[in-house]
Amino acid sequence: MDRRNFLLGTAGALAVGLIPDNLPANVSKPYSWDISAPTNSRESFVGWMQTNRGEEAKYLSQRWSRYEALLRNKDLWEKRNMRAFLFTPREEFVLKQNLSRAYEHDFLDIGFGVTISGPHLVSRMTSTIDVKLGEKVLEIGTGSGYQSAYLANLTDKVWTIEIIKPLAERTRGVYDSLISRGYSEFKSISTKNADGYYGWEEAAPFDKIIVTCGIDHIPPPLLQQLAPGGVMVIPVGPPGAQRVLKVIKDRAADGTINVARSDIYNGKVVPFVAFTKLDGNMISGTHNK
Repeated sequence: MDRRNFLLGTAGALAVGLIPDNLPANVSKPYSWDISAPTNSRESFVGWMQTNRGEEAKYLSQRWSRYEALLRNKDLWEKRNMRAFLFTPREEFVLKQNLSRAYEHDFLDIGFGVTISGPHLVSRMTSTIDVKLGEKVLEIGTGSGYQSAYLANLTDKVWTIEIIKPLAERTRGVYDSLISRGYSEFKSISTKNADGYYGWEEAAPFDKIIVTCGIDHIPPPLLQQLAPGGVMVIPVGPPGAQRVLKVIKDRAADGTINVARSDIYNGKVVPFVAFTKLDGNMISGTHNK
């Protein structure tokens, strides 16, 4: 993105109160996949992150408290996913009026009739697909940008699609502002304003796909773009009553493709915003059959 577009994106994010007026200090320690914060205590975590990431103690303390709750609830179960949660500044992706609630369990409004998912759901869905460094990941429903930021702490190959154009532009501005402040890991996020039902064919196949909007079936284009051996997590079911499915696509020795489905919440209903569709350049209805 050129300088003019970066400034426009940042200005748009400031206008809606996503980026704090007083930007924190730049990240002082260059990003590396080898670095991680200490997890032996709240004090050591907060101190390390303040020194090396330039983040505010109050949000770091809230992040630590939610991290402990995620561990107790078994929404995080692998070291790399734990690190990714701890390295992702959720407070940067909520509206200014919700800053004090950034690490609450709840979904939070981000405007345009959509929400940022709660940290327990994001962590469980992300842990479920078990992203490895170097794997290609597609997200459907960029929203606030938090999910892709989380993924960018797991792999250097992230693609994300948002159907709401002004939201896609706003979130791109948030990413670019964070990159300018030293969060170089977010350079790996490619964004697009489009109808996510059809995936991102020119970048396919993907090792992992994560869908953050509800639909009553698995979109065939997404299943096609999932690589053999790949994993998708997607909320499937009637409006407001989806179940979050883990979908594994395998190719047998004879070339046959097999798809296995399981419920990551063992039948619990989890409501999601609708998987909307484009009619020309306008959002019109949903992709439910």
